[in-house]
Amino acid sequence: AALARAVTEAAAEAVSSGGRFTLGVSGGSLVPLLARELPGALSAAPGADPSRWLVALCDERLVPPEHPESTAGAYRVRGAGGTARGRSSGHQFGPVRP
Repeated sequence: AALARAVTEAAAEAVSSGGRFTLGVSGGSLVPLLARELPGALSAAPGADPSRWLVALCDERLVPPEHPESTAGAYRVRGAGGTARGRSSGHQFGPVRP
């Protein structure tokens, strides 16, 4: 929860200054953590405006999003923040492209 709060607080600060919030994410254990904690943290920080986020995948593998080793695919399946091609089942903070 602390990581998700720190992320949304930094996002709110960036967005409030008229900018964008840029976040680099990796896969692995971060995927379920963000899927579980980020939606609540975003709800508690309305100034974080997910539409102003740019999310970059820092360790994406050269595999299709459907592949089990795909970081973009893992975020899409978990619904953590955004998904491949910008489709989301929850909060969308910008497209995550493989």
